[in-house]
Amino acid sequence: MILGLSIVVMVCSVLLVLLVLLHKGKGGGLSDLFGGGVTSSLGGSSVVERNLDRLTIATGLLWIVCVVALGLLINRGA
Repeated sequence: MILGLSIVVMVCSVLLVLLVLLHKGKGGGLSDLFGGGVTSSLGGSSVVERNLDRLTIATGLLWIVCVVALGLLINRGA
């Protein structure tokens, strides 16, 4: 059980990093420094951005639930 949750946490972590990096920069920060100001044809669609937001939030929630469950299992000595 602990091994399975550990794998899910690792996969969610990598996926969460990739999803956050896919978001369009709002400007004025590090995203402009590294070329975030360049517009993409895929980033212009508000539907794509909304779906990306939803997927990122869902992945983050899954990650939080798995981390808490893994912590509880480790704390109980399972």
